[in-house]
Amino acid sequence: MENSPVYTSTSILHLADDCLFFIFQKLDSSTDRESFGLTCRRWLHIQNLSRRSLQFECSLTQLRSLSLSQPSTSISSLHLYRLLNRYPCLNFLSLSGCTELPDSGLSLLILYRSKLQSLHLDCCFSITDHGLSFVATGCPFLTNISLYRCNITDSGLETLSQFCSSLKHVNLSYCSLISDRGIRALSENCQNLQAMNISHCRSIDGVGFQGCSRTLTFLEADSCKFEPEGLPAIFSGGGLTYLNISNLSWCIRGHGFEAIDMRSICNLRILNFRLCRTIGDEAVVKIAEGCPFLEEWNLSLCHDISRVGWEAIGAHCSSLERLHVNRCRNLCDGGLQAVRDGCKRLERLYLGRCPRVSWTAIETFKLLRGNVEIIDEEVVCIAPDGVFF
Repeated sequence: MENSPVYTSTSILHLADDCLFFIFQKLDSSTDRESFGLTCRRWLHIQNLSRRSLQFECSLTQLRSLSLSQPSTSISSLHLYRLLNRYPCLNFLSLSGCTELPDSGLSLLILYRSKLQSLHLDCCFSITDHGLSFVATGCPFLTNISLYRCNITDSGLETLSQFCSSLKHVNLSYCSLISDRGIRALSENCQNLQAMNISHCRSIDGVGFQGCSRTLTFLEADSCKFEPEGLPAIFSGGGLTYLNISNLSWCIRGHGFEAIDMRSICNLRILNFRLCRTIGDEAVVKIAEGCPFLEEWNLSLCHDISRVGWEAIGAHCSSLERLHVNRCRNLCDGGLQAVRDGCKRLERLYLGRCPRVSWTAIETFKLLRGNVEIIDEEVVCIAPDGVFF
Protein backbone atom coordinates (compact mmCIF):
# COMPACT_ATOMS: atom_id res chain seq x y z
CA MET A 1 0.00 0.00 0.00
CA GLU A 2 1.43 3.32 -1.01
CA ASN A 3 2.24 5.79 1.71
CA SER A 4 -0.14 8.71 1.90
CA PRO A 5 1.42 12.15 1.36
CA VAL A 6 2.26 14.03 4.52
CA TYR A 7 0.89 17.57 4.70
CA THR A 8 2.55 20.05 7.02
CA SER A 9 0.99 23.32 8.04
CA THR A 10 2.67 26.51 6.81
CA SER A 11 2.61 29.75 8.75
CA ILE A 12 3.48 33.26 7.64
CA LEU A 13 6.07 33.18 10.40
CA HIS A 14 8.00 30.64 8.32
CA LEU A 15 8.47 33.03 5.40
CA ALA A 16 11.99 34.07 4.50
CA ASP A 17 13.18 37.57 5.35
CA ASP A 18 13.08 38.60 1.68
CA CYS A 19 9.38 37.78 1.55
CA LEU A 20 8.69 39.70 4.74
CA PHE A 21 10.58 42.71 3.36
CA PHE A 22 8.38 42.58 0.26
CA ILE A 23 5.19 42.38 2.36
CA PHE A 24 6.30 45.30 4.55
CA GLN A 25 7.00 47.50 1.53
CA LYS A 26 3.44 46.92 0.30
CA LEU A 27 1.92 48.31 3.51
CA ASP A 28 0.65 51.82 2.77
CA SER A 29 -0.54 53.16 6.12
CA SER A 30 1.76 54.05 9.00
CA THR A 31 -0.58 52.20 11.38
CA ASP A 32 -0.14 48.94 9.46
CA ARG A 33 3.62 49.40 9.40
CA GLU A 34 3.78 49.98 13.15
CA SER A 35 1.55 46.96 13.76
CA PHE A 36 3.88 44.85 11.61
CA GLY A 37 6.76 45.56 13.97
CA LEU A 38 4.71 44.64 17.06
CA THR A 39 4.19 41.05 15.86
CA CYS A 40 7.50 39.67 17.10
CA ARG A 41 11.18 40.56 17.43
CA ARG A 42 12.01 39.21 13.98
CA TRP A 43 9.33 41.32 12.33
CA LEU A 44 10.45 44.35 14.33
CA HIS A 45 13.95 43.79 12.93
CA ILE A 46 12.51 43.74 9.41
CA GLN A 47 10.69 46.99 10.14
CA ASN A 48 13.86 48.64 11.48
CA LEU A 49 15.92 47.55 8.47
CA SER A 50 13.25 48.99 6.17
CA ARG A 51 13.26 52.46 7.70
CA ARG A 52 14.96 54.99 5.42
CA SER A 53 14.24 58.35 7.08
CA LEU A 54 14.11 59.73 10.60
CA GLN A 55 13.46 63.16 12.04
CA PHE A 56 12.51 64.43 15.47
CA GLU A 57 9.44 66.41 16.50
CA CYS A 58 11.55 69.52 16.96
CA SER A 59 13.04 69.18 13.47
CA LEU A 60 13.07 72.47 11.58
CA THR A 61 12.57 70.49 8.37
CA GLN A 62 9.21 69.40 9.68
CA LEU A 63 8.05 72.44 11.65
CA ARG A 64 8.90 75.44 9.50
CA SER A 65 7.18 77.83 11.91
CA LEU A 66 9.21 76.68 14.92
CA SER A 67 10.66 79.51 16.97
CA LEU A 68 14.24 79.18 18.12
CA SER A 69 13.04 80.25 21.57
CA GLN A 70 11.00 77.06 21.95
CA PRO A 71 12.45 74.15 23.93
CA SER A 72 14.71 71.92 21.83
CA THR A 73 15.15 68.18 21.99
CA SER A 74 18.28 67.19 23.84
CA ILE A 75 20.02 64.48 21.83
CA SER A 76 23.06 62.84 23.40
CA SER A 77 25.69 60.54 21.93
CA LEU A 78 23.87 57.62 23.55
CA HIS A 79 20.63 58.53 21.80
CA LEU A 80 22.37 58.71 18.44
CA TYR A 81 24.15 55.40 19.11
CA ARG A 82 20.83 53.67 19.75
CA LEU A 83 19.26 55.20 16.66
CA LEU A 84 22.07 54.19 14.31
CA ASN A 85 22.19 50.73 15.84
CA ARG A 86 18.45 50.23 15.46
CA TYR A 87 18.11 51.80 12.00
CA PRO A 88 21.30 50.88 10.10
CA CYS A 89 19.84 51.58 6.64
CA LEU A 90 18.81 55.22 7.06
CA ASN A 91 19.46 57.46 4.07
CA PHE A 92 17.77 60.58 5.53
CA LEU A 93 18.39 61.91 9.04
CA SER A 94 17.35 65.26 10.49
CA LEU A 95 18.86 66.42 13.77
CA SER A 96 17.75 70.00 13.12
CA GLY A 97 16.88 71.94 16.24
CA CYS A 98 19.01 69.71 18.48
CA THR A 99 20.91 72.75 19.72
CA GLU A 100 22.95 70.89 22.34
CA LEU A 101 24.16 68.04 20.12
CA PRO A 102 27.98 67.91 20.59
CA ASP A 103 30.61 67.21 17.97
CA SER A 104 31.33 63.88 19.66
CA GLY A 105 27.79 62.70 18.92
CA LEU A 106 28.56 62.66 15.21
CA SER A 107 31.65 60.47 15.69
CA LEU A 108 29.36 57.43 15.63
CA LEU A 109 28.80 58.02 11.91
CA ILE A 110 32.36 56.79 11.34
CA LEU A 111 31.77 53.61 13.36
CA TYR A 112 28.66 52.71 11.37
CA ARG A 113 29.96 53.79 7.94
CA SER A 114 26.59 55.40 7.45
CA LYS A 115 24.58 55.02 4.24
CA LEU A 116 23.14 58.49 4.77
CA GLN A 117 22.48 60.52 1.65
CA SER A 118 20.71 63.49 3.30
CA LEU A 119 21.65 65.05 6.64
CA HIS A 120 20.09 68.09 8.32
CA LEU A 121 21.98 69.83 11.12
CA ASP A 122 20.09 73.14 11.05
CA CYS A 123 20.55 75.19 14.23
CA CYS A 124 22.86 72.61 15.79
CA PHE A 125 24.82 75.42 17.39
CA SER A 126 27.37 73.16 19.11
CA ILE A 127 28.51 71.51 15.87
CA THR A 128 31.87 72.83 14.64
CA ASP A 129 34.45 71.78 12.04
CA HIS A 130 35.39 68.85 14.29
CA GLY A 131 31.88 67.41 14.10
CA LEU A 132 31.72 68.10 10.37
CA SER A 133 34.89 66.02 9.92
CA PHE A 134 33.03 63.03 11.40
CA VAL A 135 30.23 63.60 8.89
CA ALA A 136 32.74 63.80 6.04
CA THR A 137 34.54 60.56 6.84
CA GLY A 138 31.47 58.67 8.06
CA CYS A 139 29.04 59.54 5.25
CA PRO A 140 30.79 58.85 1.94
CA PHE A 141 27.48 58.65 0.05
CA LEU A 142 26.20 62.02 1.21
CA THR A 143 24.50 64.08 -1.51
CA ASN A 144 22.47 66.61 0.52
CA ILE A 145 23.53 68.49 3.64
CA SER A 146 21.94 71.43 5.44
CA LEU A 147 24.10 73.39 7.90
CA TYR A 148 21.84 76.41 8.48
CA ARG A 149 23.26 78.54 11.34
CA CYS A 150 26.01 76.06 12.20
CA ASN A 151 29.34 77.36 13.55
CA ILE A 152 31.51 75.89 10.83
CA THR A 153 34.38 77.50 8.92
CA ASP A 154 36.15 77.09 5.59
CA SER A 155 38.32 74.32 7.03
CA GLY A 156 35.25 72.21 7.72
CA LEU A 157 33.98 72.71 4.17
CA GLU A 158 37.38 71.76 2.74
CA THR A 159 37.27 68.46 4.65
CA LEU A 160 33.66 67.84 3.68
CA SER A 161 34.34 68.46 -0.01
CA GLN A 162 37.33 66.09 -0.03
CA PHE A 163 35.42 63.11 1.38
CA CYS A 164 31.90 63.83 0.06
CA SER A 165 32.57 64.63 -3.57
CA SER A 166 29.07 63.49 -4.59
CA LEU A 167 27.37 66.41 -2.86
CA LYS A 168 24.53 67.94 -4.88
CA HIS A 169 22.61 70.19 -2.47
CA VAL A 170 24.37 72.30 0.20
CA ASN A 171 22.65 74.76 2.54
CA LEU A 172 25.08 77.17 4.24
CA SER A 173 22.65 80.03 4.96
CA TYR A 174 23.57 82.14 7.99
CA CYS A 175 26.95 80.39 8.34
CA SER A 176 28.72 83.67 9.07
CA LEU A 177 32.23 82.18 9.30
CA ILE A 178 32.24 80.91 5.70
CA SER A 179 34.22 82.77 3.03
CA ASP A 180 35.15 82.24 -0.62
CA ARG A 181 37.84 79.78 0.43
CA GLY A 182 35.21 77.26 1.54
CA ILE A 183 33.06 77.92 -1.53
CA ARG A 184 36.09 77.36 -3.78
CA ALA A 185 36.71 73.96 -2.15
CA LEU A 186 33.14 72.88 -2.83
CA SER A 187 33.24 74.21 -6.40
CA GLU A 188 36.48 72.41 -7.22
CA ASN A 189 35.92 69.08 -5.44
CA CYS A 190 32.16 68.57 -5.84
CA GLN A 191 31.58 68.51 -9.57
CA ASN A 192 27.95 67.36 -9.21
CA LEU A 193 26.76 70.37 -7.23
CA GLN A 194 23.24 71.35 -8.28
CA ALA A 195 21.96 73.74 -5.59
CA MET A 196 23.51 75.97 -2.93
CA ASN A 197 22.17 78.39 -0.36
CA ILE A 198 24.62 81.02 0.92
CA SER A 199 22.07 83.61 2.04
CA HIS A 200 23.30 86.02 4.74
CA CYS A 201 26.89 84.77 4.42
CA ARG A 202 28.33 88.27 4.28
CA SER A 203 31.98 87.19 4.13
CA ILE A 204 31.46 85.61 0.69
CA ASP A 205 32.49 87.89 -2.20
CA GLY A 206 31.44 85.42 -4.89
CA VAL A 207 34.87 84.80 -6.42
CA GLY A 208 34.97 81.31 -4.94
CA PHE A 209 32.46 80.20 -7.58
CA GLN A 210 34.92 80.85 -10.41
CA GLY A 211 35.04 77.74 -12.61
CA CYS A 212 32.11 76.05 -10.86
CA SER A 213 30.48 73.06 -12.52
CA ARG A 214 27.81 73.55 -15.15
CA THR A 215 25.60 71.29 -13.02
CA LEU A 216 25.09 74.18 -10.55
CA THR A 217 21.64 75.40 -11.55
CA PHE A 218 20.21 76.85 -8.32
CA LEU A 219 21.76 79.53 -6.08
CA GLU A 220 20.18 81.34 -3.13
CA ALA A 221 22.29 84.37 -2.17
CA ASP A 222 19.92 86.69 -0.32
CA SER A 223 21.56 89.58 1.57
CA CYS A 224 25.09 88.81 0.40
CA LYS A 225 27.88 91.30 -0.22
CA PHE A 226 29.40 90.47 -3.58
CA GLU A 227 32.35 92.29 -5.06
CA PRO A 228 32.26 93.30 -8.77
CA GLU A 229 34.35 90.19 -9.58
CA GLY A 230 31.88 87.99 -7.73
CA LEU A 231 28.89 88.06 -10.07
CA PRO A 232 30.86 87.02 -13.19
CA ALA A 233 32.34 84.18 -11.12
CA ILE A 234 28.88 83.04 -10.01
CA PHE A 235 27.77 82.79 -13.64
CA SER A 236 31.04 81.23 -14.83
CA GLY A 237 29.64 77.69 -14.89
CA GLY A 238 26.96 78.73 -17.36
CA GLY A 239 24.30 76.42 -15.93
CA LEU A 240 22.32 78.65 -13.56
CA THR A 241 18.56 78.56 -14.11
CA TYR A 242 17.59 80.13 -10.76
CA LEU A 243 19.37 82.97 -8.94
CA ASN A 244 18.31 84.99 -5.92
CA ILE A 245 20.53 87.99 -5.09
CA SER A 246 17.78 90.00 -3.40
CA ASN A 247 18.91 92.71 -1.00
CA LEU A 248 22.36 92.77 -2.62
CA SER A 249 24.62 95.02 -0.55
CA TRP A 250 25.94 98.13 -2.22
CA CYS A 251 29.60 98.06 -3.26
CA ILE A 252 31.55 101.24 -3.95
CA ARG A 253 33.18 99.58 -6.99
CA GLY A 254 29.84 98.66 -8.60
CA HIS A 255 27.92 95.41 -9.03
CA GLY A 256 29.91 93.76 -11.84
CA PHE A 257 27.13 93.07 -14.36
CA GLU A 258 29.06 94.82 -17.12
CA ALA A 259 31.74 92.09 -16.95
CA ILE A 260 29.34 89.14 -17.26
CA ASP A 261 29.68 86.99 -20.37
CA MET A 262 26.29 86.95 -22.12
CA ARG A 263 26.71 83.25 -22.91
CA SER A 264 26.91 82.40 -19.19
CA ILE A 265 23.45 83.80 -18.34
CA CYS A 266 21.43 82.44 -21.25
CA ASN A 267 19.89 79.56 -19.25
CA LEU A 268 18.31 81.68 -16.51
CA ARG A 269 14.62 80.97 -15.90
CA ILE A 270 13.95 82.67 -12.54
CA LEU A 271 15.75 85.78 -11.25
CA ASN A 272 15.15 87.59 -7.96
CA PHE A 273 16.50 91.15 -7.73
CA ARG A 274 14.14 92.33 -5.00
CA LEU A 275 15.59 95.20 -2.95
CA CYS A 276 18.63 95.56 -5.25
CA ARG A 277 18.40 99.33 -5.18
CA THR A 278 21.62 99.92 -7.15
CA ILE A 279 20.60 97.72 -10.11
CA GLY A 280 19.94 100.10 -12.99
CA ASP A 281 19.21 100.21 -16.70
CA GLU A 282 22.60 98.85 -17.82
CA ALA A 283 22.21 95.61 -15.89
CA VAL A 284 18.53 95.22 -16.81
CA VAL A 285 19.19 95.73 -20.53
CA LYS A 286 22.01 93.19 -20.49
CA ILE A 287 19.90 90.56 -18.77
CA ALA A 288 16.84 91.23 -20.93
CA GLU A 289 18.92 90.79 -24.08
CA GLY A 290 20.90 87.79 -22.82
CA CYS A 291 18.19 85.68 -21.13
CA PRO A 292 15.70 84.55 -23.81
CA PHE A 293 14.20 81.87 -21.53
CA LEU A 294 13.56 84.07 -18.48
CA GLU A 295 10.12 83.18 -17.07
CA GLU A 296 9.98 85.10 -13.77
CA TRP A 297 11.76 88.27 -12.69
CA ASN A 298 11.37 90.03 -9.35
CA LEU A 299 12.38 93.70 -9.61
CA SER A 300 10.42 94.99 -6.62
CA LEU A 301 12.03 97.98 -4.90
CA CYS A 302 14.59 98.40 -7.70
CA HIS A 303 14.44 102.19 -7.81
CA ASP A 304 17.18 102.87 -10.39
CA ILE A 305 15.37 101.28 -13.34
CA SER A 306 14.09 103.99 -15.67
CA ARG A 307 12.00 103.81 -18.84
CA VAL A 308 15.03 102.52 -20.77
CA GLY A 309 15.13 99.40 -18.62
CA TRP A 310 11.40 98.74 -18.82
CA GLU A 311 11.46 99.16 -22.60
CA ALA A 312 14.26 96.57 -22.81
CA ILE A 313 12.15 94.12 -20.82
CA GLY A 314 9.19 94.68 -23.14
CA ALA A 315 11.31 94.30 -26.25
CA HIS A 316 13.37 91.23 -25.33
CA CYS A 317 11.67 89.21 -22.56
CA SER A 318 9.38 87.23 -24.84
CA SER A 319 9.21 84.22 -22.48
CA LEU A 320 8.43 86.21 -19.34
CA GLU A 321 5.35 84.91 -17.51
CA ARG A 322 5.59 86.61 -14.11
CA LEU A 323 6.99 90.09 -13.40
CA HIS A 324 7.25 91.77 -9.98
CA VAL A 325 7.47 95.58 -9.97
CA ASN A 326 6.10 96.49 -6.54
CA ARG A 327 7.26 99.83 -5.11
CA CYS A 328 9.50 100.69 -8.07
CA ARG A 329 9.73 104.48 -7.79
CA ASN A 330 10.84 105.06 -11.39
CA LEU A 331 8.25 102.87 -13.09
CA CYS A 332 6.06 105.32 -15.01
CA ASP A 333 3.13 105.03 -17.40
CA GLY A 334 5.51 104.78 -20.36
CA GLY A 335 7.44 101.93 -18.75
CA LEU A 336 4.24 100.06 -17.97
CA GLN A 337 3.12 100.53 -21.56
CA ALA A 338 6.38 99.02 -22.80
CA VAL A 339 5.76 95.93 -20.68
CA ARG A 340 2.14 95.83 -21.86
CA ASP A 341 3.00 96.04 -25.55
CA GLY A 342 5.82 93.50 -25.25
CA CYS A 343 6.03 90.45 -22.95
CA LYS A 344 3.43 88.52 -24.95
CA ARG A 345 3.50 85.52 -22.61
CA LEU A 346 2.98 87.53 -19.43
CA GLU A 347 0.41 85.93 -17.12
CA ARG A 348 0.89 87.76 -13.82
CA LEU A 349 2.01 91.29 -13.01
CA TYR A 350 2.70 92.04 -9.35
CA LEU A 351 2.07 95.77 -9.24
CA GLY A 352 1.49 97.92 -6.20
CA ARG A 353 2.50 101.23 -4.63
CA CYS A 354 4.29 102.56 -7.70
CA PRO A 355 3.84 106.34 -7.24
CA ARG A 356 4.48 107.30 -10.89
CA VAL A 357 2.00 104.83 -12.38
CA SER A 358 -1.44 106.34 -12.90
CA TRP A 359 -4.82 104.69 -12.44
CA THR A 360 -5.48 105.30 -16.14
CA ALA A 361 -2.36 103.37 -17.17
CA ILE A 362 -3.37 100.42 -15.02
CA GLU A 363 -6.93 100.35 -16.37
CA THR A 364 -5.64 100.59 -19.94
CA PHE A 365 -3.33 97.64 -19.23
CA LYS A 366 -6.29 95.60 -17.97
CA LEU A 367 -8.35 96.53 -21.03
CA LEU A 368 -5.70 95.64 -23.62
CA ARG A 369 -4.19 92.67 -21.78
CA GLY A 370 -7.20 91.08 -20.13
CA ASN A 371 -5.42 87.74 -19.91
CA VAL A 372 -2.82 89.19 -17.51
CA GLU A 373 -3.66 89.02 -13.80
CA ILE A 374 -2.58 92.19 -11.96
CA ILE A 375 -1.88 91.39 -8.31
CA ASP A 376 -1.46 93.99 -5.58
CA GLU A 377 0.76 91.73 -3.49
CA GLU A 378 4.47 91.72 -2.81
CA VAL A 379 6.15 88.32 -2.98
CA VAL A 380 9.52 87.78 -1.31
CA CYS A 381 10.38 84.20 -2.29
CA ILE A 382 9.95 82.99 -5.86
CA ALA A 383 12.10 79.86 -5.62
CA PRO A 384 10.69 76.67 -7.16
CA ASP A 385 9.37 74.17 -4.61
CA GLY A 386 11.31 71.16 -3.46
CA VAL A 387 14.86 72.22 -4.29
CA PHE A 388 16.16 72.37 -0.73
CA PHE A 389 14.87 69.20 0.87
